[in-house]
Amino acid sequence: MMSKPNNFWRGKKVIVTGHEGFLGSWLTRALLACGARVVGVDIVRHRPFSVLEDLRDKLVGIKGDISDLKFVKAVISKYRPQVIFNLAAEAIVSEANKNPVRAFKANIEGAWNVLEASRGKRFIEAIVFASSDKAYGSHRALPYKEGIALRGSHPYDVSKSCADLLCYTYYNTYKTPVCVTRCGNIYGPGDFHFSRIVPDAIRSALKNKTLIIRSDGKFTRDYIYVEDAVSGYMLIAEKLRDSKLAGEAFNLSCEKPISVLELVRAIYKIAGAKPDYKILDKAQYEIKHQYLCSQKAKKILGWRPGYNLDNGLKKAVEWYKKSLNEKT
Repeated sequence: MMSKPNNFWRGKKVIVTGHEGFLGSWLTRALLACGARVVGVDIVRHRPFSVLEDLRDKLVGIKGDISDLKFVKAVISKYRPQVIFNLAAEAIVSEANKNPVRAFKANIEGAWNVLEASRGKRFIEAIVFASSDKAYGSHRALPYKEGIALRGSHPYDVSKSCADLLCYTYYNTYKTPVCVTRCGNIYGPGDFHFSRIVPDAIRSALKNKTLIIRSDGKFTRDYIYVEDAVSGYMLIAEKLRDSKLAGEAFNLSCEKPISVLELVRAIYKIAGAKPDYKILDKAQYEIKHQYLCSQKAKKILGWRPGYNLDNGLKKAVEWYKKSLNEKT
């Protein structure tokens, strides 16, 4: 559920790194709707088919790489943000496996650059870092709660584990006002990373193409609609100082794990198509079963997801119907 407009954000100076990405574009849109003064930082400019297409003249967009410390320091010194959302990252697991150094630079070096550039800056009230359920690595006890060990085993997972620990370090050593979010798989309109199962399955269903499933189809995950993730990020920033949340991590999830095959069949049903998929059973370096407990966010933040999987997928399918037709 999107945060309702409130006076907290009106006129607030905010930096969003990765603002052109899937989650970043939705977060930026919500912040602008609440009256925030947004500076976006991304290595991409004007990504096509973005939910920001009609809003780019309402924010300051800067092209740059957060793995460049000098650049990050210059942006923070110039714009003096009160809130920073760090979403810039290598977000695709398979790409991190192919090029681990690039992933480590974006996800780990980028993290310490933002934290170091923010250290001691009294004008910064809150920093919210995008982590992932992958930061936990693999554990037998499910669902994952925030207090369990961070022990990623593969490049993407490890990059998130390390970034989380860096946030914890900067809070404990320098009292940097930082919180971490760990979400389930985020889905919804605006995601054109077709290596992800939801947009790929929707596109395949709408285009009558055979969907390729890399795993055995039995992997279980939880899924969270993009606007629900955005509301969690904004609530953390709003409550971080007054509720003394610095140094904390929050899971954001619908707490309804589902297998890949169950998800795919649900998508095809909503799209009005007959399931058509091929199982490769060749997924590598991925955790078999992973899902989150979000009770901490519900209790402390008052956060609740506004969409169940069925409602969220219906909105996503309708958006892709229109956007894929426009794209092709």
